[in-house]
Amino acid sequence: MSAPVLDIRGLAFAYPDGHQALFGVDLHVHRGERVALLGPNGAGKTTLVLHLNGILTAGAGSVSVSGLPVESGNHLEIRRRVGIVFQDPDDQLFMPTVRDDVAFGPANLGLRGAELDARVESALAAVGMSEFADRAPHHLSFGQRRRVAIATVLAMEPEILVLDEPSSNLDPTTRRELAELIQSLDVTLLMVTHDLAFALQLCERAVILSDGIVAADGPTRAILEDADLLGRHRLELPWGFSG
Repeated sequence: MSAPVLDIRGLAFAYPDGHQALFGVDLHVHRGERVALLGPNGAGKTTLVLHLNGILTAGAGSVSVSGLPVESGNHLEIRRRVGIVFQDPDDQLFMPTVRDDVAFGPANLGLRGAELDARVESALAAVGMSEFADRAPHHLSFGQRRRVAIATVLAMEPEILVLDEPSSNLDPTTRRELAELIQSLDVTLLMVTHDLAFALQLCERAVILSDGIVAADGPTRAILEDADLLGRHRLELPWGFSG
């Protein structure tokens, strides 16, 4: 198998107050994989994600993206390669128009003129938001803002797309539409989610992070069919779920 696009080895991290959030995590994601990162609250999922583009710095171990170490001298390139879409789209949308928000990242990379316009148009088309390019983000619905937040990351042409709880706070129709959108993207995906049915729909592989360690890693369906495993790690399938 080819070298992983995301290579995490022995990652450990403690916060300044002494709380140890990660205890030697190993995780390898290969190009084109779609991986769900599951786990209860407090498991270390967000802490792990914040190491992927250098927002947090490892206390021990290493993280690399396509062979490039995640360290201070590489942060600009790493943040192009790893696109993180946070749970609240308003954390990422701050410009006067949708077009301006999507253009912000590529413009910071030095794109200008027709090349920048094409990048923005492609990203908005990918998420079905082209007709909203000149709207103010705060005039959009929550689901539409989430799509624009994804577009701001896609405009950077990342090697890895990281989605943090993408299905949260969505009504059933918007959730289904978002799933179809994610399925249409040709990108390596790491998806943090409590929504186990969403994980099964979108990711062929699942990893359970619990108490700062990888507790399970395998085919999503096999993991979700292991009731004892889910119970030990405070994960529950929705009532009536049949897969």
